Amino acid sequence: MAYGLVIFDFDGTLADSFAGFLAAIDAAAATHGFSPLDPQRHDEYRAMPPRALMRELGLPLWKVPAVSATMRQALSRDIDRMQLFDGATGLLRALRRHGIRTAIVSSNSQANVERVLGHKYAAMIDHFGCGATIFGKRRLLRATLAAFDVAPPQVLCVGDEIRDAQAAASLGLDFGGVDWGFATPAALAPHCRRGPFNRFEQILEAVLAPG
Repeated sequence: MAYGLVIFDFDGTLADSFAGFLAAIDAAAATHGFSPLDPQRHDEYRAMPPRALMRELGLPLWKVPAVSATMRQALSRDIDRMQLFDGATGLLRALRRHGIRTAIVSSNSQANVERVLGHKYAAMIDHFGCGATIFGKRRLLRATLAAFDVAPPQVLCVGDEIRDAQAAASLGLDFGGVDWGFATPAALAPHCRRGPFNRFEQILEAVLAPG
């Protein structure tokens, strides 16, 4: 098989949290003094790299940690509305059945992630790296690799944002984008070693393909 470890992003990849994300960023904008998202420009935002989006919203880098904390709090308040995408649980079961280890690296809190997964599926995840800031996933990915003592060529990162791809690339990890999340497929495609995927079954096929 091609990979022995799959590291998932959570929001927009396994969980349908787009509405919650929009509400969370608007709450953060009101609290921290940057521009909220314009509903008429969502598709435009989805094609932007993260730093370009921050410039567009007038969000300086020094505010990012506080903004991330505010967004996590907002997501926590609406967590019971968040659901997994159809097919996510089937993929987790299949990966476990084939002996593939899994991790989640997310900007969301571990408590939120585990609540949406539910006890049964949270127990199928071998490692959680949660609470990343907008540009903090690289550190959590590195810690995840250390937890498994696994070589980069054995790892596939799966996510829905350009920043997920950039964090993976910085550590020499393959990235597979999903086309049902935040970034548009066209924006993700140049960053993908695998995908963009449009079905969860395609992720399993990529993981099990001959190395």
